[in-house]
Amino acid sequence: MITLLSLLIACSNDQPVAEPVNPQITDAVTVDPTRLADFKPVPVDFFDDGVEVSPAVIDLGNRLFLDTRLSASGKISCNSCHNLETNGADTVALSLGHEGKPVGRNSPTVFNAAGHVAQFWDGRAPDVEKQALGPILAPGEMAMPSPEAVVKVIKSDKTYVDAFRVAFPGVADPVTFENVGVAIGAFERTLAKPSRFDKFLSGDGNALGNDEKRGLNEFVDAGCTGCHNGALLGGTMFMKVGTVNPWPNQQDQGKFDLTKNEADRMVFKVPSLRWATETAPYFHDGSVADLPTAIKMMGHHQLGKELTDAQAASIAAFLGSTSGPVE
Repeated sequence: MITLLSLLIACSNDQPVAEPVNPQITDAVTVDPTRLADFKPVPVDFFDDGVEVSPAVIDLGNRLFLDTRLSASGKISCNSCHNLETNGADTVALSLGHEGKPVGRNSPTVFNAAGHVAQFWDGRAPDVEKQALGPILAPGEMAMPSPEAVVKVIKSDKTYVDAFRVAFPGVADPVTFENVGVAIGAFERTLAKPSRFDKFLSGDGNALGNDEKRGLNEFVDAGCTGCHNGALLGGTMFMKVGTVNPWPNQQDQGKFDLTKNEADRMVFKVPSLRWATETAPYFHDGSVADLPTAIKMMGHHQLGKELTDAQAASIAAFLGSTSGPVE
């Protein structure tokens, strides 16, 4: 408060009177709305426009997602590597598949995954319906010997047969391997996970704190939005990892291992950065344990920029606003 005494002292010393500083105003971080043009809020779900799926199909998919009987050992389900109660993924570099052996690549979160341009790190499945069937038969993952073996397990449970009939009415024999994928995929399409960042995109300027807004500005300034944009901050394209500086681990050649096309060497699907703060370790090989280090590596290898520790920590703070349900 400026008192009469302070005025008299200031005048007697022939010094200008300083207005009191409001630290909240001085500290406020703003984000120019034009910087948000590359982003979109997460949709309510990931069903194609005009497609209606019955709750019975979704409920069946949820049940199948959690069922360990769809594995040769009877111990592994989709949920084993994509835990719905935590982060939609797991917390190890490489998930453990059949006989406890590590799988080939890091398991990304299933949350929002149905919105990706394709599935798996190399994009070998076009959608979640096809993706859901791959691990069930993969020898190193759930290791079921054949589609027929999966159907046999399901048909041995009358409650499953009844559930398939309700989910796929009017079909003479609805218990098929393809319908297992249809049901699991339908369930995964409901796993849209909005966050405080979506509230911010929708106009709530208070949804993000100053540190998160500062990190958002750093994210845009660094050029991260060249690949990590849209509703999911990624998941919409494929890129060569090591575009500017070679990637340290050259053992996994990405899409090249699938296509043998030289243009696909070291090309991987750009991951979504939604839930990034909750889904360590990072990258297709799970080789990096902490997010700031991963951010600095991306700056170096993809952008040719040497981000400081402070910049990386700031970007990580922003990414924390993209995890979890809207509060």
